[in-house]
Amino acid sequence: MLAMTKRGLAAAAAAMIGLALASPGSAAEKKVFYLLSHGGPSDAFWIDWNAGAVKACDQLGVTCKISFSGGDMAAQKEAFNSALAAKPDGIATTSAQPGLWTKEVAAAKAAGIPIIFFNTDDPATGRQAYVGADLTEAGAIWAKYLVDHKMVKKGDKVFLPVEVPGASYQQLETQGVASVFDPLGIKYDVVDCGTDPAGIIAKMTDYVVANHPPAVIALGDSVAASIKRVFDSAGVKPGTAPVVGWGNSKDTAEEVESGYVNAAAWQYPSAQGFMPVALLSLAASGEPIGYDIHTFSLYDKSSVGPILNLYNKKK
Repeated sequence: MLAMTKRGLAAAAAAMIGLALASPGSAAEKKVFYLLSHGGPSDAFWIDWNAGAVKACDQLGVTCKISFSGGDMAAQKEAFNSALAAKPDGIATTSAQPGLWTKEVAAAKAAGIPIIFFNTDDPATGRQAYVGADLTEAGAIWAKYLVDHKMVKKGDKVFLPVEVPGASYQQLETQGVASVFDPLGIKYDVVDCGTDPAGIIAKMTDYVVANHPPAVIALGDSVAASIKRVFDSAGVKPGTAPVVGWGNSKDTAEEVESGYVNAAAWQYPSAQGFMPVALLSLAASGEPIGYDIHTFSLYDKSSVGPILNLYNKKK
């Protein structure tokens, strides 16, 4: 059954209690929050995330200024500094690179502006809260799944495709994989597949054909959603090479159902959009928010049903 961690569930419950007690203010009293994502607005995950954020803004009666930088760190920097200059009631942002927001978070705190991270974290900045998955833990969970199910062994080299090598999510997830694989002598190969959908399929297919990897850990949603097309192009039958990784898309959920992907991670995209707004609303009303909300669970063929039903409802 899909579930958040106990820590995340407790924190979510606390935030929802605050939400239930809150009442939308008049237009003149509306709080203003900036939500800054490194993602792209057309990405399946971020579409669902945006829907959750917009829903929270409407329910809480606040004004939200949402922006997507599409992986352009300079554009996100500009958006963050514009937000600081506007002196809003709160800012929520992603951290696609370690250390990216050290100065900005310090400036926000000095100005008394609540600052929350979501999707990708950087606790060293001193941010007040985080909503999303523990990415290092995610990598460890995937690697442990393959080990516990005896799908990999010493000397194997596991294929780790990724869209943006060097980004925070890749580094943290790979650290988690390494924590499980390194002591067991299992190797892994992080491969840059880019962000273009056609390019991802071509690069992944070339790698699979040339290397016949014993297993795959898809470090991003776009590479995970491409597994079926890659395996079909490479002549790999579903179930021949075990696959784990992200599963925040209908394509990957269908791959799990059809046996191309063994287990995938769900980040509750809509909730990950909703909860930062709820936390900022609590902070803006003077409530302390020094806790994290972890949105993560692993699903397989036996538990993919609710996720597929959710996507099918959106047709």
